[in-house]
Amino acid sequence: MSAAGPVLRVLVVDDEPAARQRLRGLLASCAGVELAGEADNGEAALARCGDGGVDLVLLDIRMPGLDGMATAQRLAAQAQAPAVVFLTACDDRALDAFETGAVDYLLKPVRRERLEQAIERVRRQRPRTEATARRHFSVRRAGAMLRVPVESVLALRAEDKYVCLVTGDGEHLVEESLAAIEREFGERFVRIHRNCLVAARHLAGLVRQPDGSERARVDGLAQTLDVSRRNLPAVRAWLQGRGG
Repeated sequence: MSAAGPVLRVLVVDDEPAARQRLRGLLASCAGVELAGEADNGEAALARCGDGGVDLVLLDIRMPGLDGMATAQRLAAQAQAPAVVFLTACDDRALDAFETGAVDYLLKPVRRERLEQAIERVRRQRPRTEATARRHFSVRRAGAMLRVPVESVLALRAEDKYVCLVTGDGEHLVEESLAAIEREFGERFVRIHRNCLVAARHLAGLVRQPDGSERARVDGLAQTLDVSRRNLPAVRAWLQGRGG
């Protein structure tokens, strides 16, 4: 695998010494990455990431004490949240993993090819400049690959392990996480609900409902969209800052 862009600093988190040793060896053979450290529990991982300098956490799901899922949720709340790729011995937590915003999950014993794929996915989803940002989503339709321009996306809605791209011409599914897309594009999309992002340039305002709740009005969409109580203050602040 050829390196592209800045070096990724990787923290390995697993309570099994043998698993950490295997990952160290695999990472040593991957271009463009460096080991940022190791941890054998969730609390230690949070402390290390809190010090900064970690771009990616390879995180075991099943650990004593603070497990991987709880650790990932707390990592996501950090100011400089790293990307997370889960490690698991069984393929029964994929949906849970994506719901936490994980970029990928790897089955143990981890294969080098899958590790490289996960690292490349993390690279693609890191915040980029406008000049180098991804300009299309790749979606599969009737056995063919289609490219949906990012500029045509009005909203994104999480559905199980997929994300639904809502455009003026219809809807498309991509197998990505909403949190990863949010990290990649930054302020290009505004979160209005835990399961929904709206294209910032199409967010037109808020509409108060009879029950006192508010819904988002989006240019190009006939229907307004739910805004959660948790996200409402941030949406209001964003609209006010734009002068909307």
